[in-house]
Amino acid sequence: MDLAQVDLVPSAGSAATLQAARDKAYATPLADINVGDPELFRTNTLWPYFERLRREAPVHYCRDSLYGPFWSVSRYDDIMKVETSHAVFSSDVSLGGITITDPPPQFRRPMFIAMDPPLHGAQRKTVAPMFTPTHMDELAASIRQRTEECLDSLPRDETFDWVDRVSIELTTQMLAVLFDFPWEERRKLTHWSDVATMFVGDRESEERRQAELEECGAYFARLWNERLGNPPGNDLLSMMAHSQATRDMDPRTLLGNLILLIVGGNDTTRNTMTGSVLALHENPGEDRKLRDNPRLIDSFVPEVIRWQTPLAHMRRTALEDVEFGGQLIRKGDKVVMWYVSGNRDGDVIENPDSFIVDRARPRQHLSFGFGIHRCVGLRLAELQLKIVWEEILKRFDRIEVVGEPRRVYSCFIKGYETLPVRIPS
Repeated sequence: MDLAQVDLVPSAGSAATLQAARDKAYATPLADINVGDPELFRTNTLWPYFERLRREAPVHYCRDSLYGPFWSVSRYDDIMKVETSHAVFSSDVSLGGITITDPPPQFRRPMFIAMDPPLHGAQRKTVAPMFTPTHMDELAASIRQRTEECLDSLPRDETFDWVDRVSIELTTQMLAVLFDFPWEERRKLTHWSDVATMFVGDRESEERRQAELEECGAYFARLWNERLGNPPGNDLLSMMAHSQATRDMDPRTLLGNLILLIVGGNDTTRNTMTGSVLALHENPGEDRKLRDNPRLIDSFVPEVIRWQTPLAHMRRTALEDVEFGGQLIRKGDKVVMWYVSGNRDGDVIENPDSFIVDRARPRQHLSFGFGIHRCVGLRLAELQLKIVWEEILKRFDRIEVVGEPRRVYSCFIKGYETLPVRIPS
């Protein structure tokens, strides 16, 4: 994308576009609604569809989609019930895993987020020490230093891509630190994350995607063998290589867990870092409120994580016939928990469609999941965002969004490919 050619248009979209999306959402027969359509996310027109499902069909069956039939669970409390009912709704990769897409059996890679108890807990515990409060305190100084250097390198009075210059750069640096990954090749991590989550629509593209992921696996296998031959280090790869629960993982399971950690460490922070700039641009009163009182960063950070909801959904598979929300879900059915909808549920969250930097209960959201699968790195994500905005407020009176963001074509990753901005001198 040539940022010099971007039209200077409001990033929130026109009122006419939003009204047209609402009209279409309410004119479509309920049985024909497919909230898994990636185009709704690319165009940011998903909201009225989920609003309608929450009101009229909170447990909704889509009979036909790119991914086959699936159930949508769109209300906050119902999502919590599915999250905590492991005996009925499974995460197991052998049944399809955690996303709406059903990967071919040969490409299904075990990872601890796609496991049920008790196997899930043993593998998760291996990496959990990386994300303790004590270790977060140790990481904070280096995060701040890298953030300062990144922000100080940004141009003034010229258009540049915030996604590439800030969001990708800072999250990729963080991933390189967490894995003790070769610094000069750190952008491989971002690339592999994008490859792992991209939408592909044909067999040939899928085979190319899988070949690239195998390259990721081969690269990390070399690093893994190096860590095995050295004393335990304080990085994720070394922790797994020296842990009894994970040291004997087969190559497919190793790659599965690596993809999980790369995507988790990249997409949540990267897209919320971009979404935070966009949210303040679209809500100038909240931007002023934050700048007048920087202590509001503590509530602003979880609020923008709710607002962005960087992972739009998680999926489960029914292990038995079950009545849920007045509907009969059959054994083997795909059940999709739409975090992006639960985070806008007005029965639970006050003024859910408003972005409020001093929200009274900002951590009441589903963006990190809930229960045993709650994001293991949530403290790190919040810490990175907090430091980034502390340093932004010290440096820049404002960040101008000067064109429409280009959003990711995906109903799983709710994110951005580009966001053109300008920082006035």
